[in-house]
Amino acid sequence: MSATVRLEAAGTIMPARTLVFRSPAALLAGRGEDCGLRVAADDRQVSRRHCAFDIDPPAVRVRDLGSLNGTYVNGVRLAPSASRPHELADGDEVRLGGAVVGVFSAGLDPRTGTEPRTPDVRPRPVGAARIGDYTLVRELGRGAQGVVHLARHDPSGELRALKVLRPEAALRPELVHGFLREIRTTRTLRHPRLVAFHEAGATGTHLFLAGEYCDGGSLARRMAGQKGPLTPEAAVAVTLQVLDGLEYLHNRRTPDATGPETTVPDRLVHRDVKPQNILLTGPRTAPSVKIADFGLAKAFERAGLSGHTLTGALGGSVPFMPRSQIVNYKYAGPAVDVWAATACLYWMLTGATPRDFPDGADPVGVVLREPVVPVLRRTSAVPGRLATLIDGVLADEDPGGRTTPSARELALALREAL
Repeated sequence: MSATVRLEAAGTIMPARTLVFRSPAALLAGRGEDCGLRVAADDRQVSRRHCAFDIDPPAVRVRDLGSLNGTYVNGVRLAPSASRPHELADGDEVRLGGAVVGVFSAGLDPRTGTEPRTPDVRPRPVGAARIGDYTLVRELGRGAQGVVHLARHDPSGELRALKVLRPEAALRPELVHGFLREIRTTRTLRHPRLVAFHEAGATGTHLFLAGEYCDGGSLARRMAGQKGPLTPEAAVAVTLQVLDGLEYLHNRRTPDATGPETTVPDRLVHRDVKPQNILLTGPRTAPSVKIADFGLAKAFERAGLSGHTLTGALGGSVPFMPRSQIVNYKYAGPAVDVWAATACLYWMLTGATPRDFPDGADPVGVVLREPVVPVLRRTSAVPGRLATLIDGVLADEDPGGRTTPSARELALALREAL
């Protein structure tokens, strides 16, 4: 033999484990008892015989077996009727439901018969591949405050999104304060349209927050990977789920609602709804939506107590921000989230933000001076009633005392507009 294939199975695979192949083999994956990679019975997104791996080291292939919800390679669904299996490469990731299989293929060292060490080109924290009980898989994204990794929780085998405070951010008290606020806020939230909190902690120099991993990535990534805007039906379906999560945030009550600022906030406003913070999971044709990143969330009933500066409040989200949030950022209420959710709907339908931001222009100045472009000037594919509703919510330059609908009211209006 001159090669080996390694499959690292996690998520709803029972149990999570690593399989090494040095000779040809066939491997079924699914919920059936005859599957070599067996998925938990309660993962109903997986068929009894979901997909099959054909292994002939160093080659490895996968074929979808006509599953209802599909087999995905690096986020792209395989054609169920393909005449030939899909060739996998070293580092590819195969997803079926809540199960993820990492594929690693390498030749053997002819002198020792062992697998050579190959460089891992995926970003990892400097000097470490583990943080506490988590093994880091790859980087998902980063910002000024932290880095988000796909990580495996070793005790359970679950894949989670692990947000880690960057070492340089630890030297800035306002960033540490914001990270701790996010932890305090996120750990109290329980709703199917919000990214679930798992745990938070510190180990060595790392402060971390572990949350639900959404295997479909962000709405921004989804749009970047497809040709053209979404249909009105698909875009509204995503928006209705976002509004469901926002309704929960805007109306929830907690026992410590009257406590001091250091306690968990009560009714919240997110303040940073944008495509990058709308995450997707489940089937691509009908994804489940989760709102993420509560780093700028605040209790709107205690306006002005957030401690955020104007720069921090903007956070690079100006294209999806209403004028009122810039003018009165400390006193932002639920209306700013509803505006932002509508701006995301506009973007899904047109591929453009509600305002034009010319190169070199000050984005804050654009929001303060320029009106929103009516949606039908961008595209004619939006039904008239839906276009009128969107334009009405986004027309925040109108001085006529117009009231932005609540998340619930907008959801009802969207259903009627289609």
